[in-house]
Amino acid sequence: MSAKRFLLAAGAASLAALSLMPAASHAAGASPSLPAQSGAKPINQAHQQTTTGNLSLHSSQPTGAVTPTPTVYLVFWGSQWSKDPASAASALQGLFGNLYGNADTWGTILDQYCEGLPVGTVFCGTNGTHVQHPNSTPLAGVWFDNAAPEPSKTTTGQIAAEAVSAAAHFGNTTQAPNLNAQYVIASPSGTHPGNFPHGGFCAWHSSTSSSYGNIAYTNLPYVPDLGAGACTTLAPARLIDGYESTETHEYAETVTDPFPSNGWLSGGSEIGDLCVNQDAYLTINKVTFDVQGLWSNVAGGCVTKG
Repeated sequence: MSAKRFLLAAGAASLAALSLMPAASHAAGASPSLPAQSGAKPINQAHQQTTTGNLSLHSSQPTGAVTPTPTVYLVFWGSQWSKDPASAASALQGLFGNLYGNADTWGTILDQYCEGLPVGTVFCGTNGTHVQHPNSTPLAGVWFDNAAPEPSKTTTGQIAAEAVSAAAHFGNTTQAPNLNAQYVIASPSGTHPGNFPHGGFCAWHSSTSSSYGNIAYTNLPYVPDLGAGACTTLAPARLIDGYESTETHEYAETVTDPFPSNGWLSGGSEIGDLCVNQDAYLTINKVTFDVQGLWSNVAGGCVTKG
């Protein structure tokens, strides 16, 4: 699964099956159909991932299995972002503004994964095209798309259409830049994108085809609406912790499986799905972030440092 279903309080509803809808026809470049949502992090801790085992490569194509030079575009959708009670927008920009270089010991977990090798590959070694740990911020653009409110209950198709609109906004209108780009569609407080939170997930990622090529994106709800302690295993937790943890889960899964499910998986689970019961604080430039554990083939388990 490649939608991130993060853990909330015990007793929350079980993760509902996520159904896909056609992309909205009014979006420039949008495709009439979408692939399955992936990497959902569950809200309820009772639905923690228990499967373990090394990830393997699911495509032998030279591109599309990983994003070798990760590039992140943040889209704060809707005029409702004029109210941001948890300061989530600044926290998200701060997270990606710092995930690079030697101080980012979490992101270095990802550079063991590659593309361009045979299906079933587990260890890339020095072969293939590896994910490159950024030496400068991966945050390439921020868009407050606030000309109109985000609908209260958006469909998967509407979220995908917003990602395609974001690609156009940032000038990424060919496949080449979109092989490395991921568009984080961040919804404002009080909205319910993709049936959040009733679908049992904290966030998920997916991709959609378009006239700009395949587009990788994340549906990132306003997790702080669930309260402190939601979508993280840290306790006591800050209100923003679950939001950061959720997005690190989806970011890593999009880097290692941008167009599900062509990248790195283990029995249908992605790099973050295997480790939803692990969080840690990472301090960079005197700012502390909640990062979720990721599966490392090299370590043979869940880790929070590369």
